[in-house]
Amino acid sequence: MSDPTLGALVHDFFLDYLCQQKGLRHSSVRSYRDTLRLFLPYVAKQARRPISRLRLEDLNLDRVLAFLRHIEQDRGNSIATRNQRLAALRTFVEYLGRRSPETLKLCQQVAAIPTKRTPLPDTRFIARDQVQTLFERLPDIGRLAFRDRVLLLFLYNTGARVQEVVDMRVEHLTLERPAYVRLHGKGDKWRQCPLWQDTAEQLKQLLGQRAADPKAPVFISASGRPLTRFGIYKRVRHLTADVHTAGAGEASHVSPHVWRHTAAVHLLEAGVDMNLIRGWLGHVNLNTTHRYAEITMRMKLEALKICAPSSSAHSAPWNDDPSLLSWLGSL
Repeated sequence: MSDPTLGALVHDFFLDYLCQQKGLRHSSVRSYRDTLRLFLPYVAKQARRPISRLRLEDLNLDRVLAFLRHIEQDRGNSIATRNQRLAALRTFVEYLGRRSPETLKLCQQVAAIPTKRTPLPDTRFIARDQVQTLFERLPDIGRLAFRDRVLLLFLYNTGARVQEVVDMRVEHLTLERPAYVRLHGKGDKWRQCPLWQDTAEQLKQLLGQRAADPKAPVFISASGRPLTRFGIYKRVRHLTADVHTAGAGEASHVSPHVWRHTAAVHLLEAGVDMNLIRGWLGHVNLNTTHRYAEITMRMKLEALKICAPSSSAHSAPWNDDPSLLSWLGSL
């Protein structure tokens, strides 16, 4: 039996390993595809041979490192993108090591390439009063006005990822008390998220306008097709064009993910347990959820500074009281 070719290994990597064994979603598979669509032509150019004639020995550590430099320096990609490409290559090379033992050394070398440090992404959210004002001024007239209102309400209620909203079907909703939705999240994991009664009633009204098909998408376009990720981003940005966000980093446009941050921060401010919020949002690691606590703490300290008397007046001892600042840090 002959050893598998690189082409055969790439084919099996996508169709068998990623899709069948790991059960990755199509969006995740596309990320691996995009990485190899960049990496393999780069290796072919360096090896001076067509992609169809690439061999396993054409893959080596020097070319992996050169490729990572290429996407940063020549393509101008960010460090976060560089790290994402590296993670995809690690998975691919690890698969090669399992199928072809002669690539095990390369597998170990690529695994040892360090991930570059990058600042945490900005965490922007919408303040409670702005959320209230936004829903009060949303248009009531128009073919898609009600759908857009329900879409924003659902995002705020659940903190769902945009892909989870795209994948949601009528059968995933339970709109009788207690109302909840089953969301298909990252890692092929399902979770239940409770729905406010107002959200459930508006979803009933939205779905009542259409034929009852349990496999049908909940949110559809004007043409009756499922709303795409781009379609949801477009509608959210349009409806929230004049909304100002708060939190870490510079103010930016409101995206569906900003609604996810908003739901998390407001749950935390309402006193909901951190572990419950983690399950609500579908976080694997509790540290991901903890960043919302850091944001609210920072805002409390900023509010404390605003409330402090001016220095021209008599000194305010509580402003520098370590015990008070410690108490604020425990909130």
